[in-house]
Amino acid sequence: MRRVIVLVLSLLMAETVMAETIGSVDTTFRVLGSNDKIVVEAFDDPRVNGVSCYLSRAKTGGVTGSIGLAEDKSDSSVACRQVSTTISFKSSLPRQEEVFSERASILFKRIHVVRMVDVGRRMLVYLVYSDKLIDGSPKNSITAVALPTGVELSIKKE
Repeated sequence: MRRVIVLVLSLLMAETVMAETIGSVDTTFRVLGSNDKIVVEAFDDPRVNGVSCYLSRAKTGGVTGSIGLAEDKSDSSVACRQVSTTISFKSSLPRQEEVFSERASILFKRIHVVRMVDVGRRMLVYLVYSDKLIDGSPKNSITAVALPTGVELSIKKE
């Protein structure tokens, strides 16, 4: 019982990355409900100060999409950029870590953005993909942010 309580409290206290909607464009007209669209969202890397990512993804409209029952397509793209004069880290970075996740259907489908650290080239690589409980999609997109000279990179020991 104690483990369950600790797990629930940990999940509640975990840093949640919220995306800010920048804008959208309609792609398919729907007579009933909202139109299908491409949505552009922005979020900041939770451990890297000075890096923001922009995610574009398909959102299904219609009646089922309007009430949150439709499954969104796996098409998505990510672009991450240095948005301040310096980059700093809140803590040591693991070599690979999920930095953003969002529901793409009412059940089991999610879009993920994962940060990978290329130590030798001093790059932060961001990958977007989607998965389901049983299978995922091979559709993906990557982007990379170069670490400026003088920025100390600390990798978490595994």
